[in-house]
Amino acid sequence: MIKTIILLAFSLFPSFLMAQDITQGLWFNEEKEAKIQFYEQGGKLYGKIVWLREPKDNSGKDKTDRNNPKSSLRDKPVIGLVILTGFEKDGKNWTNGDIYDPKSGKTYSSTIKWAGDRQLNIRGYIGVSLIGKTTKFTRAE
Repeated sequence: MIKTIILLAFSLFPSFLMAQDITQGLWFNEEKEAKIQFYEQGGKLYGKIVWLREPKDNSGKDKTDRNNPKSSLRDKPVIGLVILTGFEKDGKNWTNGDIYDPKSGKTYSSTIKWAGDRQLNIRGYIGVSLIGKTTKFTRAE
């Protein structure tokens, strides 16, 4: 009986670790219009769009970053676009990063906080965190 309990505990352990690792798997944005893949680079966390529910614009072409304030970047495809940049680990959360909204072309200071093993609360703000908006990302299956 003890062997069975130990075996069961160890078989569940990897899924618990994955649940707490933001870089494992893909994440839906709040509207479920995009899937985001998080990755670490140089000790910081980044996130890029890897899937869109509607990847084509009205003319049938791949969607591009048409609202980017830098005109030289407006032809860049939205799929592959890095929208979360430079987050630093702070306990089990991430702080001091930026989130870019390709719909508006605006970039906001941002934090990422766990809200259970399948949800992230991502807060974008200008200046102080009290004045901002929180969006929820959920794990994609």
